[in-house]
Amino acid sequence: MATLVCFHAHPDDESIQTGGTMAKAASEGHRVVLVLATRGEHGEVDDGVLEPGETLRDRRTRETARSAEVLGVQRVVFLDYVDSGMMGTPENDLPGSFWSAPVEEAAEKLAVVLREEQADVLTVYDSDGGYGHPDHIQVHRVGVRAAELAGTPRVLEATMNRDHLRQIIQAGIDSGVVPADAVPDVGEDSTFGRPASAITTRIDVQDLIAVKRASMAAHASQISETSFFLQMPDEAFAGSFGWEWFIRRDLAPSGQMDDDIFAGL
Repeated sequence: MATLVCFHAHPDDESIQTGGTMAKAASEGHRVVLVLATRGEHGEVDDGVLEPGETLRDRRTRETARSAEVLGVQRVVFLDYVDSGMMGTPENDLPGSFWSAPVEEAAEKLAVVLREEQADVLTVYDSDGGYGHPDHIQVHRVGVRAAELAGTPRVLEATMNRDHLRQIIQAGIDSGVVPADAVPDVGEDSTFGRPASAITTRIDVQDLIAVKRASMAAHASQISETSFFLQMPDEAFAGSFGWEWFIRRDLAPSGQMDDDIFAGL
């Protein structure tokens, strides 16, 4: 059996981008460890969601514990940097923000976990952080360097399949489920995900889609039961989130995607 460490920026990121892969690895007997750079202090939250005296930081920490339990995660580690907010906001430069942290310093913190766990596989994000979020970009930088420091043999960049996403969006627009004016830019020049031709690995998690959905629902302060994610019909949800996509840094794209993150280890 192997050890998978998934490195994410904020609570709930693990559910959306790698939740199925983590649950699949756990169900197959592998050790799964979740490392989060921040506790998501600057996430948006609706009025009335937090209890009197409760902070968003505390709520999201508890939500992470519930999500981890759902996914079969055996250890959760917070590096405890401060959520940097969206690109260009004042939170980017707050003391202790993840975006402003020296890469070498943060990488060594993650490398400690990688060494302790003797990690076989580390997941990070692609170099644009999936969609340009500063903390996600920093996860890529820090994670790649940490793997070098710890000698972790395999690093996979979690991304979104831009071509697959365009198909889903168009189907949603055609059916009236997705408003055309709410669609992100996923054109060829976009930083949103990567084209299929750049992706090396596709993990089919359709048989674990209920687990992935439950993990997302655990993050109720960010993904409410009335959210677009959780209001999607089962078939549409599976079509959107039933595969997870990665770029394996030691494997050149070949046109035929690998389907096992542990292959050859």
